[in-house]
Amino acid sequence: MRIPRSPVILGAALLLGAVTMIHQADNAEAFPVTSKATVLNYLRSISGTSTVSGQHNKEPATSPGQYTQQVHDVTGQWPGLWGGDMMFRSTDIANRQRVIDQAKTEWANGSLVALTWHACSPTVGATCEFEGGVKTRITDAQFQQIVTGGTALNQTWRNRMAAVVPFLRQLRDAGVPVLWRPFHEMNETWNWWGGRPGANGGAKIFQQMKDYFDSQGLTNLIWVWNVQDNPAGGWANYYPGSNYVDVVSLDAWYKNHPSSGDYQQILSIAGGKPIAIAEMGKVPTASLLNGQPRWAYFMIWSEQLRGNNSNAEIQTAYFLPRVLNQGEVRLPG
Repeated sequence: MRIPRSPVILGAALLLGAVTMIHQADNAEAFPVTSKATVLNYLRSISGTSTVSGQHNKEPATSPGQYTQQVHDVTGQWPGLWGGDMMFRSTDIANRQRVIDQAKTEWANGSLVALTWHACSPTVGATCEFEGGVKTRITDAQFQQIVTGGTALNQTWRNRMAAVVPFLRQLRDAGVPVLWRPFHEMNETWNWWGGRPGANGGAKIFQQMKDYFDSQGLTNLIWVWNVQDNPAGGWANYYPGSNYVDVVSLDAWYKNHPSSGDYQQILSIAGGKPIAIAEMGKVPTASLLNGQPRWAYFMIWSEQLRGNNSNAEIQTAYFLPRVLNQGEVRLPG
């Protein structure tokens, strides 16, 4: 078992002069086989009082825990949430099993599990590069074909989704709920699915994926809807509806941290559902989390952990009294 917080974190403590108290947790406990409802209820229960620390792990799929390891190297802690990706490049898609195995390991060690999918556009091959494959624009006509049954592009997209199902089903069978975040940043235009407001836009493709995955028995998926902190606003225009969303989330990239206006807009859309910062490059501060207490978790984006934060900043964030790391996330049962 991993030990998330020791009484003395030698290197970290020396750099934490501003932190007057290091709260200590017991050894990490393996999470039980459980349902998505257990995790959702937990996120609701901590909303307003605590925030789970999270770290994303991007490609290569052969190293699905590399950035989580960096957190431990800096802080002596493991994040309370592990994030991975179903990937897009051929070598990474060929190693999706490594990602799933890491998810099982992280759950067994006492961390929540989140998965994102940077899917290749159905207008290109089943594997692709980010530029021109994920980060690409397709025409409105092509998009409508993707979401219209009976078209060639719709069949291609259903085949892509079907290829992911067995991997997610493994996690269901292992009793691992997954914070599943497809079609992230739906209000942005860098991706092939985004920048399409209204009922026949991004909302429709989100709804169709949920309906399809539900039909495949993926009862372990916690559906995370996501936008970026685009100052244009109007994020509700991309929302697929409360029946399709479990968690409402924001990516903070236009600015280091969500503004109070961003926070209020997300709260308004969520209507009482848990909210989260699904991607950010700058670790949260006490001021942010105290002023915006409803964020249930945050997730630092892969290389941004070390690339955009000093060791002292990372350590301070992980030792904030309201931040929950591995061993402090306690699910019932």
